[in-house]
Amino acid sequence: MNAIRQIYDRILELIAVLLMLAVTAIITLGFVYRWAGASLVWYDEVASISLCWLTYYAGALAALRGAHIGFAGFVNSLPANLRVAATAFSSIVTIFFFAVLAIMGTKVVQILQGDTLVSLPWLSLQVTQSVIPIASVLFVIAELLRLPDLLREARRGPLIDHELQEALAHGQAGKEIRP
Repeated sequence: MNAIRQIYDRILELIAVLLMLAVTAIITLGFVYRWAGASLVWYDEVASISLCWLTYYAGALAALRGAHIGFAGFVNSLPANLRVAATAFSSIVTIFFFAVLAIMGTKVVQILQGDTLVSLPWLSLQVTQSVIPIASVLFVIAELLRLPDLLREARRGPLIDHELQEALAHGQAGKEIRP
C-alpha cells in the first residue's frame, strides 16, 4: 500500500508542479503583454481558472500528505478508543463530502454542455469545470490511501501534527546552517 501511496503522491506532485508552472507562465505572460500595452483578452479568465485547477489538485496532494487543517490537539486529548472513532468519523465525513462533490460536479459539467469561455469561445466550460469531479475523486482516493496509516497512528498514540513536525524540522535545519 505504501508503494501505491508513494506513486500517487508523485503523480499528484507532478500535476501540482506543472499547474504552478502554467499559472506562473500565464501570469507572467499577462504582465508582459499589459506592460507592453497589448493586453491579452483571455488572460483574466484563464488565469482564474488555472488557479482554481491548482487549488483543487494541490488540495488532493495535501490530503494525501495529511497537510489539511485538523484538530490534532483535540483528538489527541481523547482516550484511545474515542481517538480512533473521531479519526474514522472525520475521514468518513471527508470522503462522503468529496463523493457528493464529485457526483454534483459531474452534473454541473453535464449542464454546461455547449457553453464556452467568453474570451475563448473554442474552449468548453465542461473542460474548465471538469476539475471539480476529477479532483474530488482524487481527494477521495487520497483519503482512502491515508486512512489505514491514520487509524493505526490513532490506535498507537497521539496523532502526529504533520505541519508542526515539518516546521520543527525546518527550524532545526535552520539552526544547523547558522554559525
